Amino acid sequence: MNAPDDGLDEYDRRLVLATQGGLPLVERPYELLAEQCGMAAEEVKRRLQAMLARGVIRRMGAVPNHYALGYTANGMSVWDVDDAHLAELGERIGRLPGVTHCYERPRHLPLWPYNLFAMLHGHDRAAVLAQAEEIRGLLGSACRAHNVLFSTRILKKSGLRLAT
Repeated sequence: MNAPDDGLDEYDRRLVLATQGGLPLVERPYELLAEQCGMAAEEVKRRLQAMLARGVIRRMGAVPNHYALGYTANGMSVWDVDDAHLAELGERIGRLPGVTHCYERPRHLPLWPYNLFAMLHGHDRAAVLAQAEEIRGLLGSACRAHNVLFSTRILKKSGLRLAT
């Protein structure tokens, strides 16, 4: 049986399979991955960087359990931002300390006018709403409407998965 034509060679596939559940929580995760995948640690780093550059992997980062850290109020703030200012303002919002995700999404008029999304976390809803007000101030007149959609349940987060 041939491997799928996904642009990954045998070693890339081994590496993705080995990291699907996240990087190992050890002092030297790249060395452990290298041992598991049959390559040098520097090769692990090079391959991960190459997959990031090609867009196979969008990002690598920690995925904290906000609830376990005491951040029980989680809200997706949604914003209708003037398209002429969206890129610049989105960059500014994405750098705020309380924002964990910030991205552009298409509007679906007339029901959904929002094109900028920013995930906010707080110890309570009032803290999240205060963060949203800070964002509202930064957006100024470029913002026509906004809302905060609070989480009602925890969803399992997962990264890249390959069929085996």
